[in-house]
Amino acid sequence: MNAPHEGGTRIVITEFMDDTAVALLASTFETTYKPALVDDRPALLAMLGNVDALIVRNRTKVDIALLDAAPKLRVVGRLGVGLDNIDVDACKARGIDVFPATGANAGAVAEYVIGTAMALLREAYTRSAETAAGTWPRTALSNGREIAGKTLGLIGFGGIGQLTARLAQALGVTVIAHDPLLAPDAAIWQQAGVACKQLHEVLEQADIVSLHIPLTTNTRNLIGADALARMKPDAVLINTSRGEIVDEAALAQALHSANLGGAAIDVFAQEPLAPGNALANAPRVILTPHIAGVTTESNTRVSALIAQRVAAYLQKK
Repeated sequence: MNAPHEGGTRIVITEFMDDTAVALLASTFETTYKPALVDDRPALLAMLGNVDALIVRNRTKVDIALLDAAPKLRVVGRLGVGLDNIDVDACKARGIDVFPATGANAGAVAEYVIGTAMALLREAYTRSAETAAGTWPRTALSNGREIAGKTLGLIGFGGIGQLTARLAQALGVTVIAHDPLLAPDAAIWQQAGVACKQLHEVLEQADIVSLHIPLTTNTRNLIGADALARMKPDAVLINTSRGEIVDEAALAQALHSANLGGAAIDVFAQEPLAPGNALANAPRVILTPHIAGVTTESNTRVSALIAQRVAAYLQKK
């Protein structure tokens, strides 16, 4: 979609966005919507010379080179919440505002965590072909576990973690959490009915460990061999945050050696996965292509929020 308008305010959208939100922007601004641009960086950089606003998801790198190619850029809209693909400091230095879609995909991520935790614990959904063929693996699948009565350990207790906690508690799950950015006496702990713990306590006590933290220098490879060794041998790990927070090779080793009950991994150090990724052939693992926060409903919410914020910003300036 490429709609010219008077005034010359230009928006480029490099990854998929809800059509209604794109149409909203195109009704007022000169809007170029080309989701394939994320995989054609030379073409992207070549068209940024007169662009006022850029809208991306997680794969478009908004780095110094891109900013140099976009001298008129005033605002970046992020269709999601993680900002590790955006050089926020460089944007700030150039007076460029960055808008994430905070909260708009929280429900989708929380449901993914609970759903995959139940699938990993139950181990009942991996042998449809055998059942259909009459092999009837009933004995092998009769040792699944219920989520009720288990302990969910959240590493990170922001908006998504808090919503995940509420869903889990409704299923009879005890929730504990670690978040160094929240004081132990912060009101939210008592309000949420969640025990504030140290990181090692969450790892040691939880039956399900779910990650809800940003990628920083301190969190890179936070879940490595030492952290995995602290977890219960039948515990499961879920990562919907950022791939580099988990040492993929160490996780694969823990799964192969049966030192971990299972894992659901939605984010990876390299996306898409490269051939030979350590987790590709690991047992008891669910791998999904960075879609925990992406559903039909969340895409509508995220896209609408960013379209409205970017439009309001451009019209105000």
